Amino acid sequence: MARLRLDREIAEAAVLGGAVLGGGGGGSMAKGLELALLAVGLGTPELADIDDVAADALVVTVSAVGAPAAREALTRPVDYLRAVELLADAGGVRAQAFIANECGGAAVVNGWLPAALLGLPVLDAPCNGRAHPTGVMGSMGLHALPGFVSLQAAVGGNPDAGRYLEVFARGPLEAASHLVRQAAVQAGGLVAVARNPVMADYLREHGAPGAIRQAIALGRRMMAARPQGGEAMVAAAAAALGGEVVLDATVEHVELETSGGFDRGTVRLGGAELAFWNEYMTFELNEERIATFPDLIATLDTDSGLPVSTAEIACGMRVAVLVTPAARLRLGAGMRDPELYRPVEEVTGKQIIPYLRGGIRT
Repeated sequence: MARLRLDREIAEAAVLGGAVLGGGGGGSMAKGLELALLAVGLGTPELADIDDVAADALVVTVSAVGAPAAREALTRPVDYLRAVELLADAGGVRAQAFIANECGGAAVVNGWLPAALLGLPVLDAPCNGRAHPTGVMGSMGLHALPGFVSLQAAVGGNPDAGRYLEVFARGPLEAASHLVRQAAVQAGGLVAVARNPVMADYLREHGAPGAIRQAIALGRRMMAARPQGGEAMVAAAAAALGGEVVLDATVEHVELETSGGFDRGTVRLGGAELAFWNEYMTFELNEERIATFPDLIATLDTDSGLPVSTAEIACGMRVAVLVTPAARLRLGAGMRDPELYRPVEEVTGKQIIPYLRGGIRT
């Protein structure tokens, strides 16, 4: 497939579709669009497929880590470039391409800015085709490789508030990911991260090839429906994903707590409860389990048709709950290990592992 030159129209579509695929997480659309437009304004980034680069090309993941609802959270566009530089300086890693860690309103365009400034491609093989809470879920099965050494660089925080920091970690993947998460806490809630260089060929089976194009196609379907109103945009999203709008109701209760670098809580509406840990983890209607992560559970504002994240949802909003089975998503290897879901169960108090089904290879 030919390389796709990234421009403003594609940026808008990617961010909109990515926000739906964020499933309540994946960062804000506003932040994502800001980063994407800056990238296409400063350079000519291109979206490439795996076959467009050498099998041994070194690919670096670019991400944001933290709790989006944290009040002091701040990452600047320059922080993403600095994270790439720090990975090169401290880790000796010279990237030849970049991938996003996941799909989300901001996450889907991760890597665009350093790609534009360094003249390197963005590969359409992110770590995951939906958003996820933990770093190891977005590490493409690297946690299972004996002796794998993770390299991670994190940058962020408000310099004016004395929060700015830079961290480089080298070590076991889960330990390094934990250090980066703690760096996000110390930085005020969020850091830009460059991490885990792998050869491009590794992404074929362990990444989520095609997920960025899926987000762009989804966003375009929704944008085409925009003149017909918010409900038409919601219906277009469901049709594009092969999902279903299960509920349309007014939000009655939101409980949100930010701790340990994560947002966690519940949303109640129309006899339903949605539990989240950054992303929506479970959807129960009249005490019956309807969907379970990594199924996509997304909330969209019925009036505007725009996705609403767990950091943004509030009482009084009328939202549609869109559910898409995991089998219809492009999921990376981090979604295939049932053990990685145990922290979700511990945090939410909900059973997850017994519900794992389509798209999960055990």
